[in-house]
Amino acid sequence: MRRSLVLTDEAARHPFRARLPQHVRTGPLVSIAMPSNWRLTAGDVRGFATAYFATFAAVLAFIA
Repeated sequence: MRRSLVLTDEAARHPFRARLPQHVRTGPLVSIAMPSNWRLTAGDVRGFATAYFATFAAVLAFIA
């Protein structure tokens, strides 16, 4: 197994990336278009409203 004498690379600019082997840092950069799953559903709105009003009621009860 061939290992270099210097285990870090100063050009990597980050301690974690400096410890990675050369073949990992220079691997192919793949740009894959991922489909967006950011859809607002009725369950999301209901969950937000429930949390909002529960917090509002708790703060109101604490103040009163």
